[in-house]
Amino acid sequence: MTDTTVEAPDRPAHRDPNVLRWLGAYTASMIGDSVYFMALAWAAARTGSASGTGLVLAAGSLPRALLMLGGGVLADRIGPRRVVIGSDAARAVLVLVLAAILVLTAPTVGVLVTVALLFGAVDALFLPAVGALPPRISTPGQLARIQGLRALAARGSSIVGAPMGGVAVATGGPSLAFAAAGVLFALSLPLLLSLRIRPLAEPETPGAASAAEKAAIAEETPDAWRDLVGGLRYIRRHSLLGPLMLVIALSELGFVGPLNLGLILLSEQRDWGAAGMGWIVAGFAGGAAGSALLLAVRGRVPRAGLVMCLMALVGAVGIAAVAQVSTVALAAAITAFVGLTAGLAGALCGALVQTAADPAYLGRVTSVSTFFTYAIAPLSYPVTGAAVAFWGTGPVFAVSAAVCASGGVMGLALAGLRRAELPR
Repeated sequence: MTDTTVEAPDRPAHRDPNVLRWLGAYTASMIGDSVYFMALAWAAARTGSASGTGLVLAAGSLPRALLMLGGGVLADRIGPRRVVIGSDAARAVLVLVLAAILVLTAPTVGVLVTVALLFGAVDALFLPAVGALPPRISTPGQLARIQGLRALAARGSSIVGAPMGGVAVATGGPSLAFAAAGVLFALSLPLLLSLRIRPLAEPETPGAASAAEKAAIAEETPDAWRDLVGGLRYIRRHSLLGPLMLVIALSELGFVGPLNLGLILLSEQRDWGAAGMGWIVAGFAGGAAGSALLLAVRGRVPRAGLVMCLMALVGAVGIAAVAQVSTVALAAAITAFVGLTAGLAGALCGALVQTAADPAYLGRVTSVSTFFTYAIAPLSYPVTGAAVAFWGTGPVFAVSAAVCASGGVMGLALAGLRRAELPR
């Protein structure tokens, strides 16, 4: 497959047909993801085994963690567009085959675990590649706006996908839901095939690898392993990307546990119930959507590095505060604030990563940042659960907030990150 290379039009991302095609494909894939996970959970539950259900739901995380960095290497080697098209096609075929199997026979734990493992492996290729695509479809000055559009699509996909999956399961069982997910993955393919790919210029950010450094890395180790080692070394030596990866790691480790598992445990302790939990999660989603809309409309944010670090600090205060309130309304207001600040910080961080990275390393850089979100941060779930059982929600949320805040403090302490700007 040959990529069509053109210069991206100098227009806002939300008015660029090329960006809108990518956004449509990304949205269809994300809705498909939500429907798939809903169907997988219900199919696993229908096996009648609680331990088997847990095994099925956890199975996909293992190949995702093991192969994520390799997915970045592949994206750099053959191009992110090809990897995204291939992985989305593979996901479509995989879940459609599973839908057909479930029409003929009842689901078994073995079949579902196999599908979850295969889906996780394909996801490990898809996630770094889809994150590396935005710089190839628009100009650097539009990347913050694209990050906002991407965040809006992700939030909207969760809102649409979960009910869609539920309705499909209720109407025709998991087989219909898997079929719907497969169709959604397939719908993204024509849009991806029509994308116009622009050439990438070398970044002007200080710390980018020189030609001599790239040649030295290439001589030290062979083939794919050389590419992986070279990418990790490039990030470590980069004056901006290295600190950004540390900010991402600290933010995810401090954020994911309390905001996913911790809020459930907090709702149980406060007797807020499922309805109260729904309002709290809706508050966070609304705040995150607000920050995404702000970036999508405004585009460039001046002094992006400083704003990102300050938003990370302010959002950390909200994380600590949510465990101290006694009413659902106040908790929902605080989580909306956290969603707004953390969402803005995350989108700016993503835009800075994409504009700072050397084009030759973009897939590997994206895979490292994605690795923290999808592979490392979920490991905090059992730690969060055990800590809440031992110390309670207040201290655990406070410690988590301190971990998040440490990323913002580190960013403010490093002049290169604090003064980072997005292209005009």
